[in-house]
Amino acid sequence: MACSIKHFSSLAAAAALALSAATFGDMSPAFAQDGIRTEQVRFAAGTSGTTINDSITGYESVLYRIGAEAGQRMKVRLEPSNAATYFNVYVPGRGPGDEALVNSQFMGSMVPDLNIFDGVLPVSGEYTVSVYMMRSAARRNEVSNYFMAISVEGETGDSVQADYADGLQGGPDFYQVATSGGTLNLRSEPSGSANVVTRLNNGQNVRNLGCRMAEGRRWCRVATLADPGDDGWVAGDFLVEGSGTPTQLPVTPPGSSVGDGDERVQFAAGTSGAILRGVLEPGDSRRYALNARNGQFLTVEVAPQGPAISYQIFNPDRSFLLDQVSSDRPYRGQLWQSGDHIVEVINRTDRASSYTVTFGIE
Repeated sequence: MACSIKHFSSLAAAAALALSAATFGDMSPAFAQDGIRTEQVRFAAGTSGTTINDSITGYESVLYRIGAEAGQRMKVRLEPSNAATYFNVYVPGRGPGDEALVNSQFMGSMVPDLNIFDGVLPVSGEYTVSVYMMRSAARRNEVSNYFMAISVEGETGDSVQADYADGLQGGPDFYQVATSGGTLNLRSEPSGSANVVTRLNNGQNVRNLGCRMAEGRRWCRVATLADPGDDGWVAGDFLVEGSGTPTQLPVTPPGSSVGDGDERVQFAAGTSGAILRGVLEPGDSRRYALNARNGQFLTVEVAPQGPAISYQIFNPDRSFLLDQVSSDRPYRGQLWQSGDHIVEVINRTDRASSYTVTFGIE
């Protein structure tokens, strides 16, 4: 009889274990590596939050990455159409498969209600909010449409606190601008709404003065290598490790642009400007054609080796963009037509003039 009771107890335990696995297994998060999508969260300039409308199907999950600093308060609210949808919050350097800071299906000090996170952040860096469906819904390939609100509130301290892996406090001594060919705004403050101090060229090296988190992203304070130079804040997404070597635009050989004629200006790959050298006899002029778009900024600077000479700029329809001015006055302005813009350099002096002309399009 004792053997029968023992045998029955073993069967009961096994059945309970199987029931537990069946029940709680379907309540576990469903992640599939090929179904993970990553989205970078950005707050509009001057704001501290944003809202997202998105959806997932079955085993899909979305990783939302948001930059913030230790001591700031992050709030996340998820409103899904499918009740089996939740989210995890991971500290910088961690993600699905690692221990989460919180799981929105378990109420606690940072989860005042299901699918609501409200907590003071322990470290500085890029946090991950992972949205997923429970396995019970995922295996049936159910769909969840959801609304999510994310905000990061509170001022950052005077210095970065609890910076994971020295992501903000450390880094290289120099960065290089990496914009796939365009320019990068250097701003007076770490915000997309701050004034533009100047624009940095793709490939330009700058000094690293430290990074902070603002508007959900990494901003880095940098200084140009010119003397005197400029310093300000740029979006860290467009920086890679660089060197202390000032970036120079390619310069054509002396005297390659000689006398009356037309010449098309070409920018070297990865740059947004060029420097050309030329020689003009008295009364001669040379016309440089640059293709540019409406809304871009054109910069022109003519530097003669001797007395001032003149230049003028024409729009693609051959109306004046800039009437004839002295080379003592550089030009920078926004374009309102698309097509070939003509910069004509003119020597109205009584002797030959060597010069350089610098072009930039941003």
